[in-house]
This record gives sequence, structure tokens and C-alpha cells, in this order.
Amino acid sequence: MATTLYDFSARTIDGKPLSLEAYRGKLALVVNTASKCGFTPQYEGLQKLFETFRERGFTVLGFPCNQFAEQEPGTESEIASFCSLNYGVTFPLFSKVEVNGAGTHPLFAFLKASLPGILGSRDIKWNFTKFLVGRDGVPIRRFSPRTPPERLASVIEASIGSLS
Repeated sequence: MATTLYDFSARTIDGKPLSLEAYRGKLALVVNTASKCGFTPQYEGLQKLFETFRERGFTVLGFPCNQFAEQEPGTESEIASFCSLNYGVTFPLFSKVEVNGAGTHPLFAFLKASLPGILGSRDIKWNFTKFLVGRDGVPIRRFSPRTPPERLASVIEASIGSLS
């Protein structure tokens, strides 16, 4: 049974399989994203967090998802291009995943089981739900899509601590 982020793998945005073991020792913010959503401008804040904290062992892991009002209809290539051109995204992006239902990616099943939402709900309610995962690969905290990335800086700062 999976117990940490490192027990999973996913396909990168360019289709290559990647063990999330590659992020061992990093504080990670795992986010389901979309390019045609009211929350899409959060890419800018996510990129800023990545730039601010990456030298101290932090990363953002973006997982595009088309399950919410089909707000991520593009191909992986189109998604990567959109994120780069419009928001300067340089943090790791992955191929599209499902975060709810029978096709839920195992990583998101694990995150939802570890950190249920409001009233214990395990479903992800919308794009840009964020999961902060500790350096040990164990989920720490879940944030709603309405929580702007800028509001996470102090939580990230506290979670990074003096480790670098």
C-alpha cells in the first residue's frame, strides 16, 4: 500500500514516465490545473512560489485535468505551450489525469484519502485544489481552489523550516 508521494509515478507533460521518487526530500505542492478556468490565473502565483522557494527544496507539481466543465480540452503540447507563453511556467507539468471517479490517478486517490476535504468529502470539487506534501512524502495540508497561491507562502516557509 502506498504511503508517500514517492510510491507513485506519472507521465510528464511530454509523455515520459517519471517516478515521483525524483522529488524525494522536496516540499511539494501538488495541484490539479486547467487552462480555461476562472482560477487559471493562479498559474502566475504558483510560478512565483516555485521561483521563491525552489532553491530551498520546494517544487510545484501541476497535473492538468479536464473533469470540471471540460476546462482543460487541449493536448499536452497545447497545455505546455499555453502555460509557458501566458504564465512563464517552469515548474513540472504532467500529462492530463482524472482526479475523481473510476479513472482517478492513484496519486490523487492517495492524496484525497490522506487529506479529505470539507465535511470529510474525498472528492476534489474543482480545478486548482492544492495538496502540500512534506519532504518525507507525506501529505500535510489541503487547500481549496479559492485559496490563492500567494496565501500559501507563509505555510511553505514554515514547512521548509531551516532545511535547505
